[in-house]
Amino acid sequence: MTGISRHLAEFAVNLGYEDLPADVVERTKLLILDTAGNIVRARNDAESTPSMIRAIEVLGLTNGDCSVPGDVNSYVPSAAALLGGTLAHSLDFDDTHAEASLHSSAPILPAALVAAEMMGSSGKDLIAACVAGYETQIRLSLALGPTDHYDRGYHPTATCGIFGAVAAAGKLLGLDVDQIESAFGIALSQSAGSMQFLADGAWTKRSHVGQAAQNGLMCAVLAKEGFKGPKQAFEGKWGFLHAYAPNADPSKADADLGSRWETLRLAVKPFPSCRYTHAAMDALKQIVRDEGVTADEVESVEIGLPLTGMKIVSFPEYAKHNPQSVVDGQFSMPFCAAVVLREGTLLWDHYATHLTDPVTHALTQKISCVNDPEVEALFPANMAGKATVKTARGTFSVLVDMPKGEPGNFMTTEEFRGKFDGLAEPYLGVEGCNRFAEAILGLEAQNSVSSVLAASKPQLQAAE
Repeated sequence: MTGISRHLAEFAVNLGYEDLPADVVERTKLLILDTAGNIVRARNDAESTPSMIRAIEVLGLTNGDCSVPGDVNSYVPSAAALLGGTLAHSLDFDDTHAEASLHSSAPILPAALVAAEMMGSSGKDLIAACVAGYETQIRLSLALGPTDHYDRGYHPTATCGIFGAVAAAGKLLGLDVDQIESAFGIALSQSAGSMQFLADGAWTKRSHVGQAAQNGLMCAVLAKEGFKGPKQAFEGKWGFLHAYAPNADPSKADADLGSRWETLRLAVKPFPSCRYTHAAMDALKQIVRDEGVTADEVESVEIGLPLTGMKIVSFPEYAKHNPQSVVDGQFSMPFCAAVVLREGTLLWDHYATHLTDPVTHALTQKISCVNDPEVEALFPANMAGKATVKTARGTFSVLVDMPKGEPGNFMTTEEFRGKFDGLAEPYLGVEGCNRFAEAILGLEAQNSVSSVLAASKPQLQAAE
């Protein structure tokens, strides 16, 4: 019987664009578009970006042959993957997988883009590589059991993401099965991502996703050049599934590989915050819309969450009721709920205005979170949420079992374009946005990924 590591390596090598169902191809292009918009905005507007750019410059990693969407500069391959992966996750506005409790595109697409530029790959090559990466990363988290993995302090987006990056980059770099299996083994020593950032709103949630992209690319290159990694990276005695969680189910790592597409179970975010906050925000939006509730009349709000989500967005209570930074706000259910009650939605630009707004902070004190049994029963298949708002004229309660953007409640192409344009247009302009988006949405017809990335350069718009 083929071992898990070998099986996943074979899958990555043998998967061709022609093997992908049409709906998987279309979904992957939308995921790439969504991630590209995040990268462009974060390159120009995330508070953590300037220090990372300076560090890359100090290390002499600029003036290379690789691009980052929305950036006029060029970088050496490792730095382009690091920066692209960090930017993709810097807004916390990137795609998610509910059951695996992770983000997929952020560590995988940037590594794939760099490998594609290095090899002169086509759009079809990029699509197949991303799917190989998604399927690898997601299944590893499912096998670990994300709740157990979180309880050990790990962030599965990064810890599993490096292996997805290996699969995607390795495929584009032309690795054979032995080499990708070896690259998985090399990556085993690089798999990292600590949840300690939750304690003080640090930026490492962003950077360790970028490092997963960077290290995945580097592990693939090392293996291509003959460097040997251990076999059985996942199922071995000291392998990933034994070392990173107490009760892993290895069978989930390659179950129905190539016939059940986890890529189709990836969701997208209409709000730039932790996915566990979204269903409750959808419920609040419905209450505001249908009942005409205003923030001024709110006496109290109770948010129902699954326990796994509560651990991330409602504990510790004092910190969640007093967010100080963007990261704090993104992982504070009370703050996100307060903004929705005041604005009717949550946009990226709301962090700048509401984190220092005393009215918003006062409203967060009226918002509490509970582990709701109805919500828990729907988890982990769905990141459900409930909102109950008490006012002088009545109490209003809504349960949302499937937040907007989940596969069963997906966004339309037009909604994707609206989100993309809102993120990228301030820096690419209308024509630049159209050019870049159309190149991605027609990716299968593109002979060169490099030409797609060239369409993302801000200077193109400025020159017109």
